[in-house]
Amino acid sequence: MTDQLERMNQALSVALAYHRAWTGKNVDEALSHVSDDIVCDAPGGTMRGIEQYRPFLANFVPIVTGYDMVAALGDAETAVLVYDLHTIPVDSGLTCECFTVRENRITRSRLIFDRTPYTAGRQQTS
Repeated sequence: MTDQLERMNQALSVALAYHRAWTGKNVDEALSHVSDDIVCDAPGGTMRGIEQYRPFLANFVPIVTGYDMVAALGDAETAVLVYDLHTIPVDSGLTCECFTVRENRITRSRLIFDRTPYTAGRQQTS
C-alpha cells in the first residue's frame, strides 16, 4: 500500500522538494528536480530548456523572504502548489504552479501570479 501511495503522489513529492529547495535559496538543489528540457510558461513568457530556466530562477531567489503554503495536491504526473510568496518588493503575492513530472523530474511548469504588485514595487524604487 505504501509503494502505491508513493507512486500516486510522486509528482507532489518532486514538486515539494523543488519548492523547498528554491524557497530555501538553494538553486542547484532545486534544479536537480528539473528536466534539462523543461518548458516553463510564466506571465513574462515561455522558457524552454534549463539554459533559459536557470537564470530565471537564480535571479528571483535572492528576493524571496518566505512563503505560506495554501494548498498542495498531486498524483503520479501532475502537482499543483498554491502559496503566498513573500519577497522583498512584495509582502504577499498569491502564486500557483502546476507541474508535470516524468521520471522524477519536472518537465513542465505553468506559473501563475499577478505581476501588478511586482511592477508597482519596481516603479517605486526607480
